[in-house]
Amino acid sequence: MLAFVLSPGQSADTSMLIQTMEQVRVPTGGRARTRPDRLLADKGYPSKANRAWLRQHGIAATIPEREDQIAHRRKKPGRPIDSGDAQRERYKGRNVVERCFNKLKQWRGLALRSDKYARNYHAGICLAATLDWLRTGFSNTP
Repeated sequence: MLAFVLSPGQSADTSMLIQTMEQVRVPTGGRARTRPDRLLADKGYPSKANRAWLRQHGIAATIPEREDQIAHRRKKPGRPIDSGDAQRERYKGRNVVERCFNKLKQWRGLALRSDKYARNYHAGICLAATLDWLRTGFSNTP
């Protein structure tokens, strides 16, 4: 897990993308980079603001378009979004993120969100992610 940001339960995930991306530090051999090469996200994240922010920061995106966006693009053509075979293959790698969420949800306190304070919930996520990272034998590090 590169970064996570806590948000109110009723807020949409897509509104937190930019804040989360600003927290990302990509580990390298030396000083950590602040930008990943590419973002893999699901259909909930392709807002104009998110895509503009990613373009501005030079981050390639693999985000499939929603049906309503495809229909809108047909009416008002603009710059096409690449959805070729290479993009489909990259998108298959997104299951790593889903598996990470599923591992964290194995912790009952995290899944039920029973903590009263955000700092306690945040600490629980950090602890669970660290223990999982230690259990996997650092296999996700470069």
